[in-house]
Amino acid sequence: MIASRFTAPSAALGRLLRRRPSFPRGLHLAEHKDTAGLPIQRLPFAPELIVPMLQHIGKPAIPSVRPGQTVVRGEPIGRADGFYSLPVHAPVTGVVRAIEPHLLADGRMVTAVVIHTLEAADQRVLWRTPRDVERLAGPALIQAIQDTGLAGMGGAAFPAHAKLAPPEDAVIDTLIVNGAECEPYLTCDHRVMLEWPAAVMAGIRLAMRACGARQAIIGVEDNKPDAIVALTAALPADGSVRVQDVATKYPQGAADILIYTLTGREVPAGQRSSAVGVLVSNVMTLATLGQLLPAGEGLIERVITVAGPGVARPGNYRVPLGTPMRYLLDFVGARGGVREVVLGGPMMGPAVASLDVPVTKGTSGVLVLTPRELAFETRPVRACIRCGECVCVCPRGLNPCMLGLLAARGEYETMVADYHLEQCFECGCCSYVCPANIPLVQQFRVAKGVWRKRSASRAA
Repeated sequence: MIASRFTAPSAALGRLLRRRPSFPRGLHLAEHKDTAGLPIQRLPFAPELIVPMLQHIGKPAIPSVRPGQTVVRGEPIGRADGFYSLPVHAPVTGVVRAIEPHLLADGRMVTAVVIHTLEAADQRVLWRTPRDVERLAGPALIQAIQDTGLAGMGGAAFPAHAKLAPPEDAVIDTLIVNGAECEPYLTCDHRVMLEWPAAVMAGIRLAMRACGARQAIIGVEDNKPDAIVALTAALPADGSVRVQDVATKYPQGAADILIYTLTGREVPAGQRSSAVGVLVSNVMTLATLGQLLPAGEGLIERVITVAGPGVARPGNYRVPLGTPMRYLLDFVGARGGVREVVLGGPMMGPAVASLDVPVTKGTSGVLVLTPRELAFETRPVRACIRCGECVCVCPRGLNPCMLGLLAARGEYETMVADYHLEQCFECGCCSYVCPANIPLVQQFRVAKGVWRKRSASRAA
């Protein structure tokens, strides 16, 4: 019953029945990947860019420019504040108008460098330090990766150099390259694999050298056969890298899920993937590494998918970091009474409260929805009937039904101690299938926040 109710179109079902590697439970969602056939194109430069000093997990960069200063494209404008920090580079040639607080999509106010674009400039990258990457190894390689300002581009935005420097007691034997891109609508990773396979391989080689992995596996959902062909044609002859097609199923692209699908290894609760000898990196992150590091350039732009019923010109755009969301939507032609703008995919992406927030390193997509797609929000929330549908789809094997009942009663300690709340990565499968329209994921986020505050206060 559940399979028939949430099954993808028949072609996708046929792929699934051929027994591609997969994982238990999960969902087969309508893909909505209409932009997969549209080549990457460059977005024009906005008249003014807002470049936050915090676009990654960790400490914010420290501004290294002053108001009134002219900067060239690629020039460092913020220096890293320690190992778990990243430098920031100018995405445009222009004049620094201000250094002031600005709003991020998650609601935080952070310091940003506001740059007025010089219209007369040709916007070539004029600041670079080419490197002989073959001579880089060990700490020097990690430092060089940090100097690029590269953060994970799959959404988490964890500093790439820190991920590629696992704990000293960890032995990494396998690098998993995440090309699953399982969220509906998103196709930017697909286009990068299809158009930049050589850069993907170059980045994989650098990442393997940095973390010490002997092999790399590129996991790609089988709804991207052209990307699989392109990557396979670019594989190195030594056999150290291979492409593995996996079943198209959500959330196949979650790190721990993909590890299980490709290797059969299960990451212990509360531990990192290095505990099982694996490191996972997003395919666009590695393609960007393969482009930036040899050229000695910093991260100043990224490819994002702009899609949804509220977009007149959907596609995959190469967007300068710091581009205001309002400018982006004006360019692609927002239409149809835009109701909600989501950053990322519809299952896990947050909705933005303001269109004045900028595109950052972790922005993988912009999904524009109209009132028609959000009709479910008007449905009333009803009492849980214990149907078990949420249990059937949870990829972690948790009991979202019981977690939701406990959350409603504020029994957060029981949620953590007895029902493993911390293992939930908020994929949204439970909320999607709930016939009572209970906002389970939102309840779990609140519960986690309260629990962490209580734990911190006890530790203090």
